[in-house]
Amino acid sequence: MTKKSNEAPLRAGPQETALARRYSLVFALLLALGMLHFALLPGLLGACLGFLAAKALARTGQRWRYGPQGAFAAAVVIALPLLALVLALLNAKALALGAMGQYQALLQFLAQTVLEIRKKIPPDWALYLPDELMEVQLWLAEMLKSKASVLAGAGTQALHGLLLVYVGLVVGALMAAGTVAPTSAPLRLQMRERGRLFIAAFGQVVVAQFWIAVFNASCTAVLLLVALPLAGAHVPYIGPLVTLTFFCGLIPIVGNLVCNAMLSLAGLSVSVAVGITCLVFLVVVHKAEYAINARILGKHTNTASWELLAVMFIGEALFGLPGLVAAPLYYGYAKKEWQAGGWI
Repeated sequence: MTKKSNEAPLRAGPQETALARRYSLVFALLLALGMLHFALLPGLLGACLGFLAAKALARTGQRWRYGPQGAFAAAVVIALPLLALVLALLNAKALALGAMGQYQALLQFLAQTVLEIRKKIPPDWALYLPDELMEVQLWLAEMLKSKASVLAGAGTQALHGLLLVYVGLVVGALMAAGTVAPTSAPLRLQMRERGRLFIAAFGQVVVAQFWIAVFNASCTAVLLLVALPLAGAHVPYIGPLVTLTFFCGLIPIVGNLVCNAMLSLAGLSVSVAVGITCLVFLVVVHKAEYAINARILGKHTNTASWELLAVMFIGEALFGLPGLVAAPLYYGYAKKEWQAGGWI
C-alpha cells in the first residue's frame, strides 16, 4: 500500500533566491534593451499605461457599488482608445497631412527667422554681432529645413507608433484584470518583483512628467492666446507651438530647451521685445516647474538634473530618440532596484 505524499513544496533557500534574482535582472536588462533595439518602446509605455489605468479604474469601482471593477475596468481601458482611434481613422489622412504640413511650415518659418536675425534686432545691436555668427545661422537654418523635409515621410511611422501603443495598452489592461496565482517558485517571484518595481518607476517618472508637460503647455497657451494678444502681439503658428511644447515637455530638461528655443525664435519673428518676453516667461515657468518636480519626484527618486542629463545623453548616443525618451524611465527603475538591494 502506497502512502500519499502530504509534504508541502520546498521553499527556496537564500542561495536559490539570490540566483533567481540574478537571472531575473539579466532578463529584465535584455528585455529593456530589446525594446529599444526593435523599436518596441511605444508598446512598452502603452502596456504600463494600460496596467495603471485599469488598476486605477478598478480601485475607483471598489468605492462605488456600480463602478468599473476587474475585467470591466480593463474593457473600458481597451474600448475608449479604440473608439477614439476609429473616429480618428475616419479622417486620418486629412489629419496626418494637415499636422505634418503645419509643422513643416513652422520649421521653414523658424529657419527663415534665423537667417533674418540681423534684420530683426536694432541696427546698433547688430554692429556687435560677430561675423562668425552667420555660419551658425546658416547651420541652424539648414538643420531646421532638413527636419522639415524629414517630416514629409513621418506619417506612416506615427501611425505605426500609435498602433504599438494601443497593442501595449490592451496587454497592460489584460494583465491588470488577471488574477495572480500564488507560487513559491523563486524565479517567478523575482520576475514579479522586477515588474512591480518597473511599474512603480513608470508611475513616478512618466506620469509625473506628463503632468509637468500639461503645466508647460497650459502656460504657453495662456501666453500665446491671452497675454501677448492683449499687448497687441500675435505670434504665428500658435497651435503647433502649444502642441510641440506638450510633447517636448514629456522629455525632461532637453525637451524644455528645444521648446524654449523654438518659442523664442517664433517670438523674435514678431519683434525683439516679444522674443525676450517669451524667453523670460519660459524661464519663470521652468522655475515653477522645478518646484513641481521636487514635490512630485524628489521624495521618491532623489534624481538630480545632472543625473538625468547624463543618462539621457548616453541613451540618445546609443539608441537615438527612443533612448532619449526611455532614459529617465530606465534610470528611475534602476534606482528602484538599487534601493531594493540596499546599494543606495
